[in-house]
Amino acid sequence: MDRDQLIRAGAEMVRDASRILVFTGAGLSTESGIADFRSPGGIWSKYDPSEFYFDRFVSDQKAREKYWAMSTEYYGVIRDARPNVAHLAVRALEDAGKLLAVVTQNIDGLHHKAGNAPEKIIEVHGTVFSVSCLSCGKGYDRDEIQKRVAAGEKAPLCDGCSGILKTDTVSFGQAMPQDKMAAAYQHARSCDLCLALGSSLVVYPAASIPASAAENGARLIIVNREPTPMDGMATLVVNDSLSKVLPPMVQLGCSDA
Repeated sequence: MDRDQLIRAGAEMVRDASRILVFTGAGLSTESGIADFRSPGGIWSKYDPSEFYFDRFVSDQKAREKYWAMSTEYYGVIRDARPNVAHLAVRALEDAGKLLAVVTQNIDGLHHKAGNAPEKIIEVHGTVFSVSCLSCGKGYDRDEIQKRVAAGEKAPLCDGCSGILKTDTVSFGQAMPQDKMAAAYQHARSCDLCLALGSSLVVYPAASIPASAAENGARLIIVNREPTPMDGMATLVVNDSLSKVLPPMVQLGCSDA
């Protein structure tokens, strides 16, 4: 099928669905200027991911300093990024009353900026916009901590208990948030359509969420520039630009909603 045929096929599934689970990955945000960490020019082409495992962060001052240097490098880009038309298409599903939830691997907050209701957004890998103390749990706004880093603090500490501060993102080797994962799997079991958007579907356990939806009887649409390991489970696979495919697919699918 050509692009128009794929869009129409997807739109029919959107039209027939009433409980849509949207699962999003880095490919959704690349057109907002945020590079995929794993892509050429991404963070992991500049840093060794093995240096940022959670246990090393906790135990090694130098590792924490490198973490904050790395995190600072991409924070400004994420802070200033704006939602693209694909994010707005996800918002349109909510406006049409069809959206069950958005489960995102992204830490960029763009679903919030696009206007999706906070209670509809499940950020399974966390967010760069807040910071917490690993000892007492005190929370901070990221910009507040970023000012301290800019002033010379290489690895900021909690001003309440002097504990280690870390952005509220899930690092390699760090436990996934159980409450968010449980909610995501619950939605996967109850949705009638899952849209997997811009994800390579190779990072687990998050990638098991679209698979769970398909295994529980939901239709699965995968829109990603490259093939994924789950293409065989999908009802429809579209290897194309999200900004060119998703907005018309949603518009057509919600036209009678």
